[in-house]
Amino acid sequence: MHRQSSRQSAAAWISPVIVALVTVAAFLPALRGEFLFWDDDKNFLHNQHYRGFGSTHLGWMWTTFLLGHYIPLTWMSLGLDYLLWGMNPVGYHLTNVLLHATNAVLVYGVAYRILKRAGAKQPDMLPLSAAGAALLFAVHPQRVESVAWVTERRDVLSGTFFSLAVLWYLRACDETSHHRRWYCLSVSSAACALLSKAMAVTLPAVLLILNIYPLRRLGGPRGWWTAGGRRVIRELVPYAVLAAASAVITLVAVRPTEQLRFGAKLAVSAYSVAFSVWKTLVPMDLSPLYPRPPTIAPFALVYVASGAAVLAATALAWRCRDRYPGCLAAWSAFVVLIFPMLGVVQNGSQITADRFTYFAAPALAIAAGGALSRFRGRISMLAVLVPVVFTLSLLTWRQTGVWHDSRRLWSTVLSLQPQSSLAHNNLGVLLLQRGSIDDAVDQFHQGLAIAPNDADTLCNLGAALARQGRLADASTQYAKALALEPGHANAHNNLGAALLREGQFDRAIAHFDQALASEPDKDEAQTNRGVALSGMGDLDGAIAQYRHALVNNPDNADAHANWGNALVRQGKLDEAIMHYQQALAIQPGHADAHLNWGVALAYGGHFAEAIPHFREVLRLQPDNAAAQDYLERASHAQPTGS
Repeated sequence: MHRQSSRQSAAAWISPVIVALVTVAAFLPALRGEFLFWDDDKNFLHNQHYRGFGSTHLGWMWTTFLLGHYIPLTWMSLGLDYLLWGMNPVGYHLTNVLLHATNAVLVYGVAYRILKRAGAKQPDMLPLSAAGAALLFAVHPQRVESVAWVTERRDVLSGTFFSLAVLWYLRACDETSHHRRWYCLSVSSAACALLSKAMAVTLPAVLLILNIYPLRRLGGPRGWWTAGGRRVIRELVPYAVLAAASAVITLVAVRPTEQLRFGAKLAVSAYSVAFSVWKTLVPMDLSPLYPRPPTIAPFALVYVASGAAVLAATALAWRCRDRYPGCLAAWSAFVVLIFPMLGVVQNGSQITADRFTYFAAPALAIAAGGALSRFRGRISMLAVLVPVVFTLSLLTWRQTGVWHDSRRLWSTVLSLQPQSSLAHNNLGVLLLQRGSIDDAVDQFHQGLAIAPNDADTLCNLGAALARQGRLADASTQYAKALALEPGHANAHNNLGAALLREGQFDRAIAHFDQALASEPDKDEAQTNRGVALSGMGDLDGAIAQYRHALVNNPDNADAHANWGNALVRQGKLDEAIMHYQQALAIQPGHADAHLNWGVALAYGGHFAEAIPHFREVLRLQPDNAAAQDYLERASHAQPTGS
């Protein structure tokens, strides 16, 4: 008996270690991932506010609703990443993986206590059953989106606090002598979960379900009004108050735009639940984006079938409630946990997403762990569990690769969801950045064929046409975008830039001002406004704009280069060269910085030093007539023999 107890104790310690190691191994490819052109650019690459722990950084973290989320603790974790890693994405991904592994261990602890309270027939199998539940949650490829995408730090961090809150609540119920200590820790963890992501608003309902089963502290109509029942309700009040406060803040943060009608919402919700369960069972062809159709016909076959499947699963769980109460508890918890993501408040272009299952998946995984506990002997359990976990881990390893870089991400979306206008637009932007202008224009046209009134795509098509020298056509696209969204910052900025090329400085400034009214920290608009002011002769005003732009984005090479141009016109050649050097340190291929640095040197009589800059411009832009002219003049101006 003592030997059996020792083996069980050893298994209880070894199992969570194995869970953590297997989880980390499955997600190792995430460490090679980059920041992505899908919210990572807005959250990290173009955002200075989270980079540090000064009072201004912390003030921003605790007051911002960036991209519709109030997540101050998540921002603090990302600020810590910046202090440790700078802008190296490896560190951010490592934190995500370690948090997910921690959450896997916590799910193990929750599963162990739930299965124990459920009355496992083979107590010595509990560690292995709980480990199976934790691994089925942790290494499932549906977790990849939450772990391999840095923006979804909010999922893994909030999930960790959520699991801690549940675990400590269960411990408070089991250890009455220290009930208050564990209960206070649970409530504190609930608050932290909500400050990491509002998805944790479901915690009070989950704890209520656990009190019904397996804790059995509530049962039947009368059980709710007994002394014990009233005590349970009082316990849940602080969680409910925190959840309600978070829900109010979230509604303010999201600022929902046009919403689906009730029938369409119901159809989308049923589809999302059925789809999530199906992909849990058959995790193939997972896509980073499942676009919502332009119109939702609630009585279409796919939605009716989804609703029927959800109702059938609910009816089956209810019918089996006496013999298998855990099935009804697990199904109820799954639906409750995924409920906030079902389009109750529509936010985003997706109809569903793999990341929506991060909080809900443990409910089904623990139910699977309960089924595993009914196996006779470890060998038979492992014979089923090991191949399943191994297969899921391989699928996760492969799926993580999809999130390696932006090009692979959006190419994968288009291979699986060719009707995604967002994917066409974003792939077009990536092609435009790499100089494949014709291919970018083609992607934008394909996107507009699907969503003709998408202001972002119209604006990006305009930018591509401008790169082709078709300024009039570009301005037409910007005007269309502004007709759809009058406050579209990029469209105002780009239209202003087009006017800038034509020398219409006053009109250009008016558009830059409107861009900055929509996005006050938009450094491109600040830089362009400085160029316009410089063109009007206001060099001090231009320099002030460049300075503001660099405060918002120290990596703005254009701001440095144009600042240098203004200083040249003020006769401050040494200072100008310093800014050209900084521009080239940020962007070594910045042709304008090389050209103007060369011009500044030539004005100072340093022709030999200017020539390499003109040659570099011609290497980057062989058709640059100005560089060719300056090179010839500098070559003729050199003293013989230089």
